[in-house]
Amino acid sequence: MTTDHVFPAATVAAIDKIAATPTLLVALDFDGTLSPLHDVPMDARATPSGARAVAALAALPHTVVALVSGRSLRDLRVIAEHEDDSPVYLAGSHGAEVRPPLGFEAVHAPEPTAETAAAVSGAADTVPMDAAAEEALRDELYAAAVAAFESVPGAWIEPKRFGFGVHVRLSTPEDGAAVMAGTDALVAERAPHWRRRTGKNIVEYAFRHEGKDTALVALRAQTGATAVLFAGDDVTDEDALRALLPGDLGIRVGAGETVAAVRVPDPEALAALLLLLVERRLATRP
Repeated sequence: MTTDHVFPAATVAAIDKIAATPTLLVALDFDGTLSPLHDVPMDARATPSGARAVAALAALPHTVVALVSGRSLRDLRVIAEHEDDSPVYLAGSHGAEVRPPLGFEAVHAPEPTAETAAAVSGAADTVPMDAAAEEALRDELYAAAVAAFESVPGAWIEPKRFGFGVHVRLSTPEDGAAVMAGTDALVAERAPHWRRRTGKNIVEYAFRHEGKDTALVALRAQTGATAVLFAGDDVTDEDALRALLPGDLGIRVGAGETVAAVRVPDPEALAALLLLLVERRLATRP
């Protein structure tokens, strides 16, 4: 599994340290992290080396791999090419939808809170008591956003289980800013209680408030992890990076402000680093 990437000594030391932990959780964003960003979001797929690294990590003893994404669980399964018998844990919709691997048994039940109750329950269908009203509002706002903004060149309104996303990756900066301002005004007027999240050329609105930070708390408890490695490339990933504890390892993929201790330039470099982690973790096994 040796790669051609050469990493700084401090990065290798960080990998060596986390590789030795008794129970390791490797939690990974998908878009921009395992896969390059795509103009057509459903075309995203993990790089071959990224897919190889995920499979190799998931095959290790006392090691759990989880994909933690803003994508709906349905779409995440498609782009991750996730089969029914996959050993990889999925946390979609920023952790509001979960799919543990077959046979997965939680080690610990996390302490429930208002923000984490749905994410930690292990039941992807847990929704607020007023779910019917919120889902009706979701459908109304999605239809209104499509009618108002999807004719703008390069703009795309993405339906999501708990809200919708507005993509402007292919729009001009002026058109993209206008579309985002318009959807902001629409949601502020009709759903001011919804959560707003921003990313790279996308803004998302949702009536569920879980984030990647609460998803990570849930996963840590459920897996009994003694250390967590989290890697991501976008603003919402910083929530999870800030939720890491001493002894964990955060990795930022690409540019941008970050609290992560380690940075790699792109998904290929991350895959190489994960393959190094496989090697070092195998070396710690008796």
